[in-house]
Amino acid sequence: MPSKMDFTRRTFMAGTAATALTAKSYAQASGANDRLNMAFIGCGGMAGAHIKSLLHMRKGENLRIAAVCDVYKQRANGFRDQTTADGADAPIVTQDYQEVLAMEDIDYVVIATPEHSHAYLTLAALDAGKHVYVEKPMTHDIDEAKEVVAKAKETGLKLQVGVQGMADDSYESANRAIRAGKLGPVVQAQIDYVRNHSLSKGPWRRGDLSRYQTKPADLDWATWVEPRKPRDWNPHHYFEWRNYADYSGGVATDLFVHRITRLLKACGLEYPTRVVGMGDITMWPDGRDVPDNFEMMAEYPAKDGVTPGMTMHLLGTMANKYGNKHCIRGHEATLVFNSNGWEIISQDSGKTIETHKKTGGEDVTPHHKNHHAAIRNGAELNCPPELGLYAVVAVRMANLSWFKRKMLAWDPVDQRPILT
Repeated sequence: MPSKMDFTRRTFMAGTAATALTAKSYAQASGANDRLNMAFIGCGGMAGAHIKSLLHMRKGENLRIAAVCDVYKQRANGFRDQTTADGADAPIVTQDYQEVLAMEDIDYVVIATPEHSHAYLTLAALDAGKHVYVEKPMTHDIDEAKEVVAKAKETGLKLQVGVQGMADDSYESANRAIRAGKLGPVVQAQIDYVRNHSLSKGPWRRGDLSRYQTKPADLDWATWVEPRKPRDWNPHHYFEWRNYADYSGGVATDLFVHRITRLLKACGLEYPTRVVGMGDITMWPDGRDVPDNFEMMAEYPAKDGVTPGMTMHLLGTMANKYGNKHCIRGHEATLVFNSNGWEIISQDSGKTIETHKKTGGEDVTPHHKNHHAAIRNGAELNCPPELGLYAVVAVRMANLSWFKRKMLAWDPVDQRPILT
């Protein structure tokens, strides 16, 4: 039986195939005058950081915000007002993403919706000939991620995954240092994402939502839920979606994906051998169904020039912000990331033997500029879909491990996780 996502995409494509081809042709040709026309699909919290950044670079990047789309019209109207307040022409406002994708003058879209809708929106945008900037994680599950990678390759369109930390050159330069043998064989890496939330209001809770017990009249709840099964309005699901497994993977997919992508880039890793996720809903048993404190361990196979095989540990407590060092351990030295970039510390002497001062940083502005350069002149993407896939595989396997209470292994033949 086809999934809801398949049905949504097929319905859209059946009605707009000719338009999609036209849009693709226009998008490819419109670079001649260097103007990039973009649209937002999703105008919520994270999208607010994007519009602020894109408005700031609007003139320098020759950028036009042509359309804003959100199932909650109030939010889309707010983005329109921000755009006109900046002195730009008012973008078209819509609650229907299909209207955006049918617009011939749109070169690319920023998809900043909850993660359960990333896949079908990204696939529809690529089918319509639009370049895509999609928020992390690239998709909610592994099969979706593989489909997105295949579609991006098929279309040749530029898909940037919104792990903005990849705008920091520390991880690419760390990879060069590792491949140059400066650590010796890599054996282990560790990183964290820790926070300390109030006991009275845990991670991703918004507080009193009583005024939203009745759904706002201008909010298209049925579309927001897609591709999940229809359900009654629930303000906690809408405003606090990161707490629910139907829409999010919680700590793993909202936070760890930022961190593990860095280590994957630095070590040149792809698919893990085994993954385990551990933790529980211990501090905030408030109806959420993803863990509030979480850790994962991933094992990776040998990689020429890097490692004979290594492990990776990610710490994710939401009730204590004392963190671990972000580092990669080799047999001869350890590379430690810091606010300036990184340093390599000798295993024998304990002294710093090399440093790197970073350029860029964890910032959406250079990440968007990199995407624009990729669209205009083929620059290498900071976070291409393949890297997005490898991160989704690891964090999704960690979550599945937690739900199943078993370790998962990666089947390299069938390209899927299996219980061990």
